[in-house]
Amino acid sequence: MPPVLCACLLLPLPGLFGQDPDPLEIIRRSVERDRLNFERANDYSYVQHTEQREYGRDGRIVKTESRTFDVLVIDGEPYEKLIAKNGKPLSEAEARKEAEKLDRELSRRRSQDPGQRARRLSEQEKRRREGREFAREIPDAFIFRLAGQDELEGRPVWIIEAEPKPGYKGKAKRAELLSKFRGRLWIDQQDYQWVRVEADTIAPVRFGWILAKLDPGARMTFEQRRVHGEVWLPSRAWMRLGARVALVKKLDMEVEVSWRDYRKFQTDSRITEVIEQ
Repeated sequence: MPPVLCACLLLPLPGLFGQDPDPLEIIRRSVERDRLNFERANDYSYVQHTEQREYGRDGRIVKTESRTFDVLVIDGEPYEKLIAKNGKPLSEAEARKEAEKLDRELSRRRSQDPGQRARRLSEQEKRRREGREFAREIPDAFIFRLAGQDELEGRPVWIIEAEPKPGYKGKAKRAELLSKFRGRLWIDQQDYQWVRVEADTIAPVRFGWILAKLDPGARMTFEQRRVHGEVWLPSRAWMRLGARVALVKKLDMEVEVSWRDYRKFQTDSRITEVIEQ
């Protein structure tokens, strides 16, 4: 029997002999599954819609803006092509401008010599590696508790609550951010994927050195769904926050991002070829 299969069979099974599954083991397996999932996600392009709502002191919406992008992968790196603003398709002039921007980017990447291309892809891989290293901190950064079981979209899930572990100091870049959040996770019992995550801040979170600060009490939701029966990809993210920009201007904002129309593609050295499924 192959060693990997043996190892899988020896892992503790949920509910075996009536015992509750270990929430830490669930989290560890889910983080590892997410790494593999992340690699498969690079094979997809998609449409991303972002809407931002700003609230006044009376709690009413005073400003709403949205942008919709067709996110393509060009030579191994994503590119956001604007296709709509504030719920309306671009005008002919705006669409032509976006097409010209895409052509310029294609030309730029095609003209790169092997050294330039290698450096660009190396920088992208560095960002991805930092993201994976950050995720690996999660099992050690929190105290987990199994809060129950449920169903989401007809699939059984575990519900796990996470509280920051006092005094934990991680090694990954910006790992200190983990101590500023607590959350609840819904994890698919078959695929060990994070179907839904709800989190809120319990301490100030600074971004851009001291240029912006996220106040405690900010709430966030993240959701994923199974695409084409082979990969879990983001479907929605939502954030309601109070923040200070340049530590002076107070903002009360809501940001919602949705992802849809995932298309698997094949690549040559220049641009993606979309395959509808």
